[in-house]
Amino acid sequence: MLSSNQLDTLNKKLEKEKQEIKRQMNFNKKYNNMGESLRETVDELSAYDNHPADLASELVDRQREVALEEHRVQELEKINTALGAIENGDYGKCQVCAEEIPFERLEALPTALYCVDHSPETAGGDDRPVEEDLLEPAEVNSFRHNSRDGIVDTEDSFEEVARFGTSETPSDLVGDYDSFNELYNKGKNEESYTEDYETYSATDITGKQKNVLPSRKLEEYQELLDRKGIDSKIGDIPYKKGDSYLEDKNN
Repeated sequence: MLSSNQLDTLNKKLEKEKQEIKRQMNFNKKYNNMGESLRETVDELSAYDNHPADLASELVDRQREVALEEHRVQELEKINTALGAIENGDYGKCQVCAEEIPFERLEALPTALYCVDHSPETAGGDDRPVEEDLLEPAEVNSFRHNSRDGIVDTEDSFEEVARFGTSETPSDLVGDYDSFNELYNKGKNEESYTEDYETYSATDITGKQKNVLPSRKLEEYQELLDRKGIDSKIGDIPYKKGDSYLEDKNN
């Protein structure tokens, strides 16, 4: 329970804050230009012939002043409520659980009428972003455009969009294709990689040490090169002195 000295100290602190807020409100009421139009505050005869950004600074200042004024009004209401609780003898007790509010809390926040556990300012909300109603986790699909349930952003989105046209041609991709419509209609992407080489190429954390990992796609790629008798999908690669994958000698 608060002692008479503690109660007197908090009462004086509330009265001091009340007078300070009233002084600020009276000063702003006397010298601000909230009752004037934006055109009058910048001494312009008309705002129609000016760029909209010309009044942006004045608009921001006015919005800030409105927000500060609303904050002062709310703080003044809290102070008056606390002073009323002191007169009624209810000050220092939580209005929810009726437990004593520690003096340290009241000293830091004299307008407090609730304990920490029941303070409205600390109550967390359970609102969730509206985007969660539409977004879905990534999942593997078959590159088929399905508009029945709207647009689905999955890990195969590139293939989904590429079926409607890209700058690539059949010669840019591995394998044989009868038409452009078959370029990105390969079926299910089980390994979830955009490019086939990503399934068997790897580097260390520095990106300098390069490795080739065994995978089904690597076997298919090697079989394709062996069947066609070429070094890569773009054809044979001519030897050049200094190539890292060949010994430095003439063949």
